[in-house]
Amino acid sequence: MKVAIVQNHEEKSQVVAQKLREMLKKANIKIDDQRPELVISIGGDGTLLSAFHRFNHRLDEVSFLGVHTGHLGFYTDWRDFELEELVDSLSSNRGKSVSYPLLDVRITFLDGKPDKHFLALNESTIKRGNRTMVADILIKDELFERFRGDGLSVSTPTGSTAYNKSVGGAVIHPSINAFQLAEIASLNNRVFRTLGSPIVIAHTEWLEVKLQDSKDYLVTVDQLDIEQDNIASVYYRIADERIHFASYRHMHFWRRVKDAFISEG
Repeated sequence: MKVAIVQNHEEKSQVVAQKLREMLKKANIKIDDQRPELVISIGGDGTLLSAFHRFNHRLDEVSFLGVHTGHLGFYTDWRDFELEELVDSLSSNRGKSVSYPLLDVRITFLDGKPDKHFLALNESTIKRGNRTMVADILIKDELFERFRGDGLSVSTPTGSTAYNKSVGGAVIHPSINAFQLAEIASLNNRVFRTLGSPIVIAHTEWLEVKLQDSKDYLVTVDQLDIEQDNIASVYYRIADERIHFASYRHMHFWRRVKDAFISEG
């Protein structure tokens, strides 16, 4: 097995990463940062998101595993003091993997510039600088509503527990192959109306957010900020690709939700 390690810049993560490298070497597990079969992130969920974007061109060949240096997150199954158990698992059993849906994001432009394409593990948002954002929302090329407000959040099922939840979106189990649109501070009165509720869109359908001509839009894809002039539309659909997590000890989704939002301590 070939393993890559991605850690954040915190001192604790750096120490844990070095310790893990030494333990993997002793177990005769090869470190390969270019063409790994398994990517281990050390830090938190943000570090795993960074690892995903670094290796998302090899999703058909690689699986991911997260080691948290704080508390367990939505993508991290191991703690930093469990390295010996982790290495033993890697050495004795290659294990199976569990896969989650990803969001396909495509940005088109007014000036004929080539489209930009991204994959999101959590979500993508669209916002405008300091004015109300106005956009037509189309589902399967049919106008659904004209949105006015602060912005929009489009999330995957696993990303439904992130920004989406904070703006009133539903938490969706990742076995459901769908994505979710949530409004951010929509403007609703007797003149302007939107649905005002999050909507879940099937993997067989696609979403287009057609923007008014402006130069102050900000599109995010997970932790990446994409500031571009002359954006015409942003298209969303469930990606053909999926992310695979090594399931040596993969925690049940609803247990993650309970631990994150309900359980004490």
